[in-house]
Amino acid sequence: MSNRAITPELIAKHGLSPEEYDKVLSILGREPSFEELGVFSVMWSEHCSYKNSRPELRKFPTTGPSVLVKAGEENAGVIDIGDGWAVAFKIESHNHPSAVEPFQGAATGVGGIIRDIFTMGARPVFLMDSLRFGPIEGDGEQAKTNRRLFAGVVAGIAHYGNCIGLPTIAGEVYFDESYSGNPLVNAFCLGILRHEQIARGAAEGVGNPVFYVGAETGRDGLAGAAFASRELTEESKADRPAVQVGDPFREKLLLEACLELLATDCVAGIQDMGAAGLTCSTCETASRGGTGVEIDVQLVPQRAKGQTPYEVLLSESQERMLVIVKKGQEATVKQIFEKWNLPYAEIGKVTDDGMMRVRNGNEIVVNVPARALADDCPLYSREAASFTPPAQLDLATVPQIDPETALPKLLSHPSIASKRWVWRQYDHMVRTGTAVLPGSDAAVFIVREANKILAAATDCNAIYCKLDPGVGARIAVAECARNLACSGAVPIGVTDNLNFGNPHKPENFYQLRAAVEGISEGCRAFGVPVTGGNVSLYNESPAGAIDPTPTISMVGTIADAAHITTQYFKQAGDQIFLIGETGSELGGSHYLLALHGRKEGAPPTMDFAQEKAIHAALLSVIRKGLVQSAHDCSEGGLAVTIAESCFFNSLAASIDLGSTNQRPDVLLFNETQGRIVISVKSSNVSTLEAELSKSGVPFRKMGEVTAKADLLIKTGANAYRWRIADLNEIFEGAIPSLMGG
Repeated sequence: MSNRAITPELIAKHGLSPEEYDKVLSILGREPSFEELGVFSVMWSEHCSYKNSRPELRKFPTTGPSVLVKAGEENAGVIDIGDGWAVAFKIESHNHPSAVEPFQGAATGVGGIIRDIFTMGARPVFLMDSLRFGPIEGDGEQAKTNRRLFAGVVAGIAHYGNCIGLPTIAGEVYFDESYSGNPLVNAFCLGILRHEQIARGAAEGVGNPVFYVGAETGRDGLAGAAFASRELTEESKADRPAVQVGDPFREKLLLEACLELLATDCVAGIQDMGAAGLTCSTCETASRGGTGVEIDVQLVPQRAKGQTPYEVLLSESQERMLVIVKKGQEATVKQIFEKWNLPYAEIGKVTDDGMMRVRNGNEIVVNVPARALADDCPLYSREAASFTPPAQLDLATVPQIDPETALPKLLSHPSIASKRWVWRQYDHMVRTGTAVLPGSDAAVFIVREANKILAAATDCNAIYCKLDPGVGARIAVAECARNLACSGAVPIGVTDNLNFGNPHKPENFYQLRAAVEGISEGCRAFGVPVTGGNVSLYNESPAGAIDPTPTISMVGTIADAAHITTQYFKQAGDQIFLIGETGSELGGSHYLLALHGRKEGAPPTMDFAQEKAIHAALLSVIRKGLVQSAHDCSEGGLAVTIAESCFFNSLAASIDLGSTNQRPDVLLFNETQGRIVISVKSSNVSTLEAELSKSGVPFRKMGEVTAKADLLIKTGANAYRWRIADLNEIFEGAIPSLMGG
């Protein structure tokens, strides 16, 4: 073993506390080698161990009749979708790498989540993303930096997805001051598989050979897990070596080789080399299998000469897999890897002693119980600050702005404006399964090999979560479910990405705990399990922590292609209805932020029983063929929802909201939850009204779709008019104009 002295300074540099180092000594019964110190450092980092969040994650509902692989058991959860078919899906972050090197950080985030899916034996079929950046308006240095990060991240996502041939079909992008210096890049992937194709990441079968396959190991990504488990600082550029470099073409070969290999019954276990690289894949497969694994780093394919065992073990070079092969099947495995022109090597074997043992030729450099690394890390329940819910916003303190001025300004706000500039860079039509273009409430994808229609959405209003994390998280779940309902889908599962600041700070830990409890409550209310996800903490720059951002990605199924619904009005003469009731909840609204520069007040309330009733009623009338369009009413309120419904087919609307005591700006721009704008053919109005009346949900007719040039909204004696072409130009042009075309 390395005889390098283990000093307190070296221990601290590896991110281990004195108490954690004492536990290392207790486990080993001796001082660790330098390589063992590195192994404990990455495996006990928050990024790999979830030591500050795992006790909270146990609150999630993770079981159900459709769950085939539970959250935490493997690389991704698996859900039954009927007829012997299943889906594997997951979302993960690559925030810190993207802050330092946006193109490669985002690209390798996509590559990593794809590997998590095909490691399960599933063929990846589509991608989504959830992105957050600082404000991109203005000529200041910070705005320029935010635009550079935004452009680099989008380019990186496009590069990887387009090259590997997977469509990126949906997502969300928000801009807020809290993300300046610490963008969020959350990547989602879904794959399809038969039940019998589910693969496991366990090192089973004592004596079975351990194979390495994929790209050669280099020094890129060195100790990336530890890098992602501390705050970003002005010195973070020195961590650029912790950002991996991706090769989507190599990943495509690896994907096809692994799926072909898994179809041969030669594989006893398979695991991608993601965070913590070879270290993580080795000890995790051993721990899952209740076995041990012994490898020799000298046998690992390497990109550069002179790499040390420490570097080989901790590198996070991309496009690599660890495969436990059934003894006697080595020739078949080698033949497949050679067919796909992939570097490979037999680097070790499964043992019966429960140890992760690493040799450097004849020298043993690591000899650690695998379970101690993968499952027995220290767990912490941090101090949570006390929390007083914010008071309701005093509307008297909010100056009234004329809606004819306010609506264009809201539509031009980058968080609300069209994201076409983003998704036009993605090949969202590859595989020809995309049934609904990006930009609608939910993505819809037809998986032809399974004859299934899937819908997916991703949501989180971080303003609400900043003001009240529990309420904000509950709303994120409900909005995701509402978006699926608007597409005609029933939800089947959730994956989440919990993006928060430093958990050692009590206010941040409270946000994490409250959000987990809010998500748990929401998932139980809708009867959907959490299938897995990602925790990303330490999202802080010198300016402070990000707004808490518990991103929710929800997947659903649509029984019949005739039920696929989009948010866009279809034809003039259709009648427009609002399902749900409009309140006066302006707290946490984009109107308050974008036009008044205020992020305050209580966020909207959330009633799960009412939400579920509204979703059920909407799905019922969709299935009866009564609905032309359906659009969730969210950021920007009712006026923004109506305007967005007009754009795609160049239609307009004439709306009469009747007499009201509310201020027009409050009525049009508040963000009361549980509202959906639908359109219906005139011939179906009476049937629709009868069906909605039977359901007991509140609804009202608001107006009709028109072919006129103007959008008209009346509120009592007030009438507001906008040229729809002007609004569309503002909506579509906002981000391109800021990004230079």
